[in-house]
Amino acid sequence: MYGQPTAAIVDQVRDIPIYHTSIAQGHFPILEKPQIADGFPYNWMTPRLAAALETGEAELVLSTGTDHARTQLIRPPLFLLKSYYRLWSEHPDISHTWRQGCARVSLTTVLATEHVARVNANKRGEAPAGVPGLDERRLDDRTMYVNLALDPALWQRDDVERMIGEIRAVADGHPQGLYHLDCSGYHLAHLMRKAVAWGLWDTFPQPASIVTAYEYTPVNVRAYLQRHFGVPIIDLFGSAELGYLFYSDGNSRYVPYLDRMSVELVPVTPGSQIYSVIVTSMRNPYMPLIRYRSGDCVRTYDGSPDPTKVSRICGRELELLATPNGPVSQGDLDDSVAAASSRVFTYKLRVTGQTEGRLDYTTFDGEPLDPSESAALAKHTEELTGVRYGTAHHARIPIGASGKYAWLATEP
Repeated sequence: MYGQPTAAIVDQVRDIPIYHTSIAQGHFPILEKPQIADGFPYNWMTPRLAAALETGEAELVLSTGTDHARTQLIRPPLFLLKSYYRLWSEHPDISHTWRQGCARVSLTTVLATEHVARVNANKRGEAPAGVPGLDERRLDDRTMYVNLALDPALWQRDDVERMIGEIRAVADGHPQGLYHLDCSGYHLAHLMRKAVAWGLWDTFPQPASIVTAYEYTPVNVRAYLQRHFGVPIIDLFGSAELGYLFYSDGNSRYVPYLDRMSVELVPVTPGSQIYSVIVTSMRNPYMPLIRYRSGDCVRTYDGSPDPTKVSRICGRELELLATPNGPVSQGDLDDSVAAASSRVFTYKLRVTGQTEGRLDYTTFDGEPLDPSESAALAKHTEELTGVRYGTAHHARIPIGASGKYAWLATEP
């Protein structure tokens, strides 16, 4: 399925109000996020959906909102979790840890933890109250969340000891001391750095497998994790409304995982080799998405719009930087940063004028780059953007309100 949906798909969505105009015109334009919310949930309502909502086979939920404004969704209970579990159980490099009965520890944004606490409170018919305890942070009998703070750079020793203790308890619950670690790459790197600095690394149980699934993981962060963990580190790409679309293999190549869905790639600007991800998905029976713009961008190995050749998930479309050299994505800047120095940890590109700006950065060891590395960083950034950027070392770059790092800041 590429471009316009097949007749079989049209038949499946014929009763859904949001698609009535497209069916009448015989053409499905790209579906944008605001259209999903316009008139929600009545723009999706059918007799089948109304019955499913009544019986609990479908539910109205809000996305966690960690990438964007929270989006209203209709989906089967535990839709995203089941997508994750199925992929984990089938992945050629880590499926053995599923079969071994590993529990899943999730170390990611506090918004995700709060989302789980909300789900549990709703099940009890209560309002979430205060800092969620351990029971409130269990999504099911196999998954628990550990982060309780917005900015991992500000974790104190008590936070780190608590999280490591909770992880150790999960590992101790397995006959072989095994567990599966699900994380944001940034959060795990912060936890590792602090554990090492405070002499706690020896108490950190080594996971049997690791998945990064919440946000873009920079090249340097992934390499840092790989140096410290001798297990597969797999990247999953998807969203709350779609489930997972791609996974990386043991060679860091992306493999399509398009169960009941298809992907088309559309250039973000004419002639660009950065592509918007447009998805047709029948995976969610209550909110099938036809030619839906996910908001993510990718590149391919050969520059073609072939979704089987995706080489890089390179950030959000809304965060593309317009430059004299064409649009620049987070992934493009990340490659330039990694080429300049493997010591850079977090960074933010600050656009302060049409011809100048500044690249703020932190390092894994906390020390500024040496002059040659700093010069390389400035040089690579200027070659990429066509704009002169200075560099500035910081002890910390604050995280965004979403619990994720923004790579780009436009300032007056």
